[in-house]
Amino acid sequence: MAERLLEARAVTVRFGGLTAVDAVDAAFDAGELVGIIGPNGAGKTTFFNAISGVQPPTSGALVLGGHDLAGQGPHRFAARGVARTFQTPRVFGGLRVRENVDFGLQFAGRGRTAGPALADAQTILALIGLSAQADLPASAVTPAQQRLLEIGMALATRPRLLLLDEVAAGLTEAEVEAMARLIGRLRGELGLAVVWIEHAVTTLLRHVERVLVLHQGRKIADGTPAEITRNAEVIEAYLGDEVAA
Repeated sequence: MAERLLEARAVTVRFGGLTAVDAVDAAFDAGELVGIIGPNGAGKTTFFNAISGVQPPTSGALVLGGHDLAGQGPHRFAARGVARTFQTPRVFGGLRVRENVDFGLQFAGRGRTAGPALADAQTILALIGLSAQADLPASAVTPAQQRLLEIGMALATRPRLLLLDEVAAGLTEAEVEAMARLIGRLRGELGLAVVWIEHAVTTLLRHVERVLVLHQGRKIADGTPAEITRNAEVIEAYLGDEVAA
């Protein structure tokens, strides 16, 4: 049986009178590749913010390694092996690409053990395909490469659970497919659990093993891609005829 890395129990996030995440239960195990989909405003990013410590939940529990970390800061989640990216890449534009990864290694990854694939900035850049850009300022690389760099910075913290928030946004169709292949390779080579929010639904459904569907802050489905594309509530709320078989 796979090790449970993170369990969200009835996680709710309210902003004034708005309930952005409504009593969502979810569990993520070691080595899983999970997608999260849903319409704009469904609560996907807010849920990510909650399970990475960025946004304290209004109520509910977030259990990592037997400890409820709900309401504690992102550094506590990082210390338990959670890393994430953001919809808009957060890189240090004035630093070189290599220095951005070094920052991750020094800031969060130094106290964590890692295999040879995450030993240093050079090996991490090779893993994500940015070796040739190592000495360029981060501001000088393409938007697609900045997204890769942010993944490299997250990997530098030596995570066990990697949360990816719309890493395919703004990419070409070929770049989206390349990103999906990279995500699958990182999961396989590093033994990571990966949870991936994405609007490129058809690509995501081809590559993940399990899908959570959020709608108006609630989880309306949790199953394999095949189950999700046959789910009448999901089709009505989000997929329409585009993906339905």
